[in-house]
This record gives sequence, C-alpha cells and structure tokens, in this order.
Amino acid sequence: MVRVLFVCMGNICRSPTAYAVFERFLEQTGLAEQVEIDSAGTHAYHIGKAPDPRAQAAALRRGVDLSPQRARRVEVEDFELFDYVLAMDQDNLSDLLALAPAEHGHKVRLFLDFAPELKVTDVPDPYYGTNSGFDRVLDLVEAASEGLIRHLRSEHF
Repeated sequence: MVRVLFVCMGNICRSPTAYAVFERFLEQTGLAEQVEIDSAGTHAYHIGKAPDPRAQAAALRRGVDLSPQRARRVEVEDFELFDYVLAMDQDNLSDLLALAPAEHGHKVRLFLDFAPELKVTDVPDPYYGTNSGFDRVLDLVEAASEGLIRHLRSEHF
C-alpha cells in the first residue's frame, strides 16, 4: 500500500480537489486498492468544514464530487503514515518541511513536480480570485495526477 497526502493551506480548495481528482484517476487505472489518499491543510482555518462551494461546483462540472470531504490540519504523525506528502505551492512546501521530522523530510514534494511539462511549480490558491481560478486548479491537478500515476507505476507497481 502506498499512501499519498495532498496539502494546501486551508484544505478547502486545492487539496480536496487534488484528492478527488486523483481518486478518480486511481479508479480509472485500477490502482484504487493499492493507493490510499487523504488531504489536509497547513493551517487550521477551516477544520471540519466542507470544501469551498466554488471548488465543489467547478469539480462537479467535470464529474468530480468533493462534498464528502472535511478539512483537517496536517499533523506530525502524517509524515510517518504517508509515503508522499504533496504540497500545492512553495509556501505550503516550506511549512511542511518545517513541520516534518528530519527522517521524513524526503517525502515532502510539490505536487506539480509530477507535471514538469507544465513548467510551473505552484497550484495557485483560487480562494480570493474568480471562478476561473478553480478551473485552472483542476487543469493543473489533472496533469499532475497523470504524472503521479506514471510515477507510482514505475516506482511501486
């Protein structure tokens, strides 16, 4: 079993989107039984809350349901439990590296590392922007999900 944690700041936009999109990719590729996933935030702003309604609406337009998810904060134990701790941007990467025990720091990466063809490193936070920002997040997350599937197949399966 490989375990992947998707992380953004508040766990109501980007990381729940990554979770749900990647879950669909796992189901489509037959890897759902071999990979466990979760999402969390580096900050405790929205603990227990559902994903942002705009993120939910954008995802539903692509057939992805975010509604069952609830926000939670990253905990130190996550670094031991998960094999991959994937940050949505440089700020969250820095926060995760500061929190990670030294022996688990190698697990922390940017999610978009798995989509180098995009030539961008950050999934931008759409929270204070327009609705089109949520569609951009989906585009980036879909590309990185494809790359992560390729990586997991080459490294683990």
